[in-house]
Amino acid sequence: MRGIRGAITVEVNESKAVCEAVQMLLKEMMSENYLSTGDIGAAIFSATSDITAAFPAAAARTLAGWDMVPLFDAQQMVVDNSIRKCIRVLLLVNSSKSQNEINHVYLRRAKKLRPDIIKKEKV
Repeated sequence: MRGIRGAITVEVNESKAVCEAVQMLLKEMMSENYLSTGDIGAAIFSATSDITAAFPAAAARTLAGWDMVPLFDAQQMVVDNSIRKCIRVLLLVNSSKSQNEINHVYLRRAKKLRPDIIKKEKV
């Protein structure tokens, strides 16, 4: 089993923005790691306290194949000067890949969270 981390930000606390961001993040994580939903044991989401318009897990559940994946939402702890309007996810996946073969995905302003592991964008 491996853990795959991801995060994305939204600019507005609106249900549509939250849902679109979660779906974009999960699709990118699955693509970057060649996953199917059958590989996913569980997904744990957290959101900063300024995201109240929608549950990230509810947004995930609307994607094809995600209706049977165990999903869990939590509120991210509040830390001074931390990134705002941010949704994070930890996917627990069945994989024979080594940890250094895993592609963690950070999008939008969330790229600031882990600049050490962000893949270089194609120009």
